[in-house]
Amino acid sequence: MSTIKEYLEEIQGRPVAVIGMGVSNTPLIKMLLRAGAEVTVRDRVPRERAAEQVQELESLGARMILGEEYLQDLHEDVIFRTPGLSPNTPELVNAVRRGIELSSEMELFFQTCPSRLIGVTGSDGKTTTTTIIAELLKAAGQSVYVGGNIGKPLLPDVDGMVPEDVAVLELSSFQLMTMEQSPDIAVVTNLAPNHLDVHKSMEEYIAAKENIFTHQGADGLLVLNQDNEITRGFAASARGRVTRFSRREELEQGVFVRDGAIWVRNAMHERPVLYLENILLPGEHNIENYMAAIGALDGLVPDQVARDFAAKFAGVEHRIE
Repeated sequence: MSTIKEYLEEIQGRPVAVIGMGVSNTPLIKMLLRAGAEVTVRDRVPRERAAEQVQELESLGARMILGEEYLQDLHEDVIFRTPGLSPNTPELVNAVRRGIELSSEMELFFQTCPSRLIGVTGSDGKTTTTTIIAELLKAAGQSVYVGGNIGKPLLPDVDGMVPEDVAVLELSSFQLMTMEQSPDIAVVTNLAPNHLDVHKSMEEYIAAKENIFTHQGADGLLVLNQDNEITRGFAASARGRVTRFSRREELEQGVFVRDGAIWVRNAMHERPVLYLENILLPGEHNIENYMAAIGALDGLVPDQVARDFAAKFAGVEHRIE
């Protein structure tokens, strides 16, 4: 794994394309320009609809290709795609066949981040689970960066991150489709049919989600929903440790519900340990979100810190307010 500084030194003077001027890609564009790369920004948006942003990027040295023909004549050494553009788009497929490297802002972050990575994916519950994990770590005094689909892009911060920090990331199937790295701790909240206009089939959608753990080593951790038929089957292909959580059954190992409270039983706890009794968040789905977070952080956050946090945490903005 190279550092971001080393990567930017390697990219200096090389032609690269960044597809999309969204929240995550704009900081990437500016970073590549500062490093001396020859950046072509490609976006479907017409110039008049993004005039101010286009003017700023051109003033920094970017070449702009805008409008419906934005994917024509892809010839750069590296293409950074926006998550909303499928890698199965014919123009991208042809570019890869010609030897052009296909990457993304999130993939570059994974490749260069020195800190522990916790990733959360699923059809539902990603934002709340990511937030609970991050806020619990902060409550325990940990230095935490939060990003992915929520929060600000983390790539501009990566140069200042250290191994003792933790990055907590909400990851969509769009971001995971081409990932060749997995976080140290991977959480899958649940899976149901979703985004099939992009993935074309449920099998493709599941395969994208599986990338969150398939590249883990033996020291990786996968946290999965035992109550979900699809995620339950992920344990068979996990390379590292597996922690399950269930609202429906008392598990021999994992996180479960008994008498309206959340319990934990694992190698550290010979007997079930009462973890959380009082949670402010309403809804059974939020019980699952809490269990997913506990499974990811068991042993990393003191029990009392988690109990105190649960008694105060009122939820994520715009979620069941």
